[in-house]
Amino acid sequence: MNLSDRIDQPIFHKVGMVADGLDRECYVVGGYVRDLFLHRHSKDIDFVTVGSGIEVAEAVAKSLRAKCNVFRNFGTAQVKNHDYELEFVGARRESYQRDSRKPIVEDGTLDDDLARRDFTINAMAVSVNSDSFGELIDPYDGLGDLDCQLIRTPLDPDITFSDDPLRMMRAIRFATQLAFTIDDETFDAICRNASRIEIISKERIADELMKIMASPMPSIGWVLLHNCGLLSYIFPELEAMSGVEVLQGRGHKDNFYHTMEVLDKVARASDNVWLRWGALLHDIAKPVTKRWDGKIGWTFHNHNFIGAKMVPRIFKNMRLPLNEKMKYVQKLVELHMRPIALVEDVVTDSAVRRLLFDAGDDISDLMILCRADITSKNQDKVRRFLENFDLVEEKMVKLEEKDRVRNFQPPVSGEEIMATFSLSPCREVGLIKERIKNAILDGEIPNERDAALALMHKAAQELGVG
Repeated sequence: MNLSDRIDQPIFHKVGMVADGLDRECYVVGGYVRDLFLHRHSKDIDFVTVGSGIEVAEAVAKSLRAKCNVFRNFGTAQVKNHDYELEFVGARRESYQRDSRKPIVEDGTLDDDLARRDFTINAMAVSVNSDSFGELIDPYDGLGDLDCQLIRTPLDPDITFSDDPLRMMRAIRFATQLAFTIDDETFDAICRNASRIEIISKERIADELMKIMASPMPSIGWVLLHNCGLLSYIFPELEAMSGVEVLQGRGHKDNFYHTMEVLDKVARASDNVWLRWGALLHDIAKPVTKRWDGKIGWTFHNHNFIGAKMVPRIFKNMRLPLNEKMKYVQKLVELHMRPIALVEDVVTDSAVRRLLFDAGDDISDLMILCRADITSKNQDKVRRFLENFDLVEEKMVKLEEKDRVRNFQPPVSGEEIMATFSLSPCREVGLIKERIKNAILDGEIPNERDAALALMHKAAQELGVG
């Protein structure tokens, strides 16, 4: 097969011309070739040369009057030209020691280079030399696997995954991103080699998980991780959610698969990857809070509060960011039961004001999560809950317009209370400030300065201050 029409662009002709001048074979390889067939456009292009990739890269950079970044330890070089990022490497063969994923690298042929690649769909190359421009080299039938939507290793999958266990995560990530199936022999090898993932850094694993979470249907990846045994190594808290326990004929829902359903519903509603993490973790404490009550069955009391406390440890263990993104996820986990509690009771203005105050600017995301969390098979129940959520959101809009409580700061500050009554920082200052805040949230006084000042003096008098 010849793909000259698909790579008929100046950059490929330029690289081919430079390679011809050095008498070097040069090929586009890997993800760029795969994406040509998937009709996905990329500005990142990998080239393999038979011989020094760095030498070709430096000559290309000189021809383009571009900068060349050389990484001699890795035998690679990078050239940036306008929007394109070109990476060059010499063809190589690799061998591994069992306790490391860092290979012993030697110069090799194109066949050696394609054989060392992770999957057949990434083991295709296209020539850019003038005498064979556009010629497809596909020794492992990657094109056939693309047509069959199949993830398969070029060589023995046990060797592939044992040598570099990160490839197990990549198999699952590609299956998730592309909605492909992992070949049975390849998947069985992942199951057999799952424990090898322990030699991979948590940072590399986190990179793959973030790509899974950004996919259109993230549950594909998490279910595959569960089914192959990797999940127990990389995220034991999520693995613990799997399964149903039955006592006296009463079982709870499978919280792992419930979470997968919630995650996909959130993913359909939002591209916010941290909202998706909130969905993944919203019930994370159910295994540790599960109790049997002979009168009412299974309970998971306070799983939202305990789950919120688990979030920092989980983020730290998984090398996820310990910053505002983590606090955002923590907030969603802690608050996800609040809107549901509202729709089960009479929706009071006070309760809605407090939810607005606690959720702040994240209230819309919280409501997306809460709507997704309604996964009952009873469609009448689902409809009733969603209609009640509509009422809660209508009330939120009206109260926010009237009372401006989202992210509000009480009209009287602690500093003003201290100055008014000649106080140093003390318990009484906090009590007065809290009294004003609660009065506004409960609708006792409007969110206005004069009303707050009047209450300040009243509260101070009751406390014997001033």
